[in-house]
Amino acid sequence: MARTLLVTGVARVVGGAMCRRLSLDPDIDRILAVDTVAPPHDLGRAQFVRADIRNPVISRIIDQEEVDTVLHLGVITTSRLAGNRSRQKDINVVGTMQLLAACQNAASVRRLVVKSSGAVYGASKRDPARFTEQSTASPASTRGFARDSVEVEGYVRGFARRRPGVSVVILRMANVMGPGLHTALTDYFDTPVLPVPFGYDGRFQLLHLDDALEAMRLAARLDAPTGTFNVAGDGILTLRQAARIAHRPVIPALRETLGLLGPLIQRTWMPGFDANETDFLSYGRALDTTKMREVLGFEPRYTTRATFEQRYAPVPALAGATANWTVSHE
Repeated sequence: MARTLLVTGVARVVGGAMCRRLSLDPDIDRILAVDTVAPPHDLGRAQFVRADIRNPVISRIIDQEEVDTVLHLGVITTSRLAGNRSRQKDINVVGTMQLLAACQNAASVRRLVVKSSGAVYGASKRDPARFTEQSTASPASTRGFARDSVEVEGYVRGFARRRPGVSVVILRMANVMGPGLHTALTDYFDTPVLPVPFGYDGRFQLLHLDDALEAMRLAARLDAPTGTFNVAGDGILTLRQAARIAHRPVIPALRETLGLLGPLIQRTWMPGFDANETDFLSYGRALDTTKMREVLGFEPRYTTRATFEQRYAPVPALAGATANWTVSHE
């Protein structure tokens, strides 16, 4: 049976790499790569389609091309990439709503995979040791991009109820790190000195870009399990452990100070810093990945520590490759 996949957000690193990964699958006949701007990277054998998912034209594309699987990778994680916070929310939430409406009206669509984030759980002192897929965050602990992701997931679940014949997968990924990726977290660790909330040592997990791509590829198979899955590499690092690996000195700072000075820090020191990240730096977040292994059948190749060390403590043979690590924002 002919298969046609549509991938959103292809102008960014993850979307472009996903198209190249899918291009290697002989069972996929066509790949439609959608974004509002032409990607600066190779898309493999994917066909680029310039379109805005907030525009009803996306419905005609899905219907006319008889798309059977949609990979929605178009949720933007930083307001800087979108231009401002208002536009980021518009792209993330309104864009998703329009895409879901197009999928709902297209009889050909059989599977929907949405790249979400562990940020939907928030970060607070009341957090469990590890969040399972059934965990919920308090509204006060999710702001900005995290709040967008919560709304996006809500609309996706509503779509699943309206179209029970469509297999829906939500992948809640830990912070993705890999060649070409430039994120708020890498902005933080790229600075010469790291501000750490006084008295706190937030813990975090990472997901290597290669593992993120493989998880999405597996989820895009028509016979793959459905549902919501946490996706993260094994192991946990704390901010101070990571700072030692990266040979970065830390400066203790009051939580309140970091929050109040967030805009100033963003303009003068750390472009990717967001005052909303203060809770994450303080408490961190850890995901339970039992369901990822037992149901989705995915086993990451890279641990959290190995992913971090590949960027910040490369072995001499790979040291020359570190220059290629910060190219584009996600």
